[in-house]
Amino acid sequence: MGISTSTGTADRAGAAAGYRPSTTLPFLAEFRRQASRRRTQLTLGFMVLLPLIILVAFEFNSGDADRRRNNEFGSLVDLATGGGLNFTLFSLFVSSSFLLVVVVALFCGDTVASEASWGSLRYLLAIPVPRARLLAVKLLVALAYSALALLLLFGTALLAGTLRYGWSPLRSQVAAELAPGEGLVRLFAVLGYLAVVLLVVAGLAFLLSVTTDAALGAVGGAVLLWILSSILDQITALGGLRALLPTHYSSAWLGLLSTPAQTDDVVRGAVSAVVYATLFWSLAFWRFTRKDVTS
Repeated sequence: MGISTSTGTADRAGAAAGYRPSTTLPFLAEFRRQASRRRTQLTLGFMVLLPLIILVAFEFNSGDADRRRNNEFGSLVDLATGGGLNFTLFSLFVSSSFLLVVVVALFCGDTVASEASWGSLRYLLAIPVPRARLLAVKLLVALAYSALALLLLFGTALLAGTLRYGWSPLRSQVAAELAPGEGLVRLFAVLGYLAVVLLVVAGLAFLLSVTTDAALGAVGGAVLLWILSSILDQITALGGLRALLPTHYSSAWLGLLSTPAQTDDVVRGAVSAVVYATLFWSLAFWRFTRKDVTS
């Protein structure tokens, strides 16, 4: 027989009176908790600092002598200093292949594994927080901080570049210049595509995070597997199999800068990324809801 809710004890289901699984571990509480971590603060701070470092580095450009040594880099620098939009594009270009991968892997790979390494994961489950809800909230917070990191990099680069180099048309090596308004829209499209592609890293890091108690192993494993996929994608002997690699369409965003925009590979890349991310997240939920948590 159930006990009255006024006693604050158990009901027929064995749960404490007033207990609702859907209200455990609120998103905002976890968001604030992660915001207090030094890892989060340093990572987001570096996203703001990086464009400023690039800006200062350009001020030390020694000019024609260095550019003759490396014509490609020289032309990229010329484009980057041609306006705020161009500077933002350069910042995204130099960050997309590795830095952003590490940042997303850090937020998504550290989220559950760190709780296990601290010994606090079992206490969260004992509150009790349903396992599926714990994972869902952890994942959403990790994705929110990953998106915030991207926006901080983009926003800082755009603001700093515009203040230093002015508001000019967007130019690139793959197409003619675009008017500032259209160029800004194209850059937002590039940012959106990069965010979708990085979902693969988020999914892989999150899967590794629920399978190990070592946060560094989850983060490093996701980055190394992404690098391995990039290396395999360069092996032309693999032929059509390369299209199945998660990194095959990672640079398809360059098509968004052409006139008119080339979106075929962008669509394929987005679909591939969503499929891989969904697969990895599904495996993560399946694994975590069945594992024996002892830490």
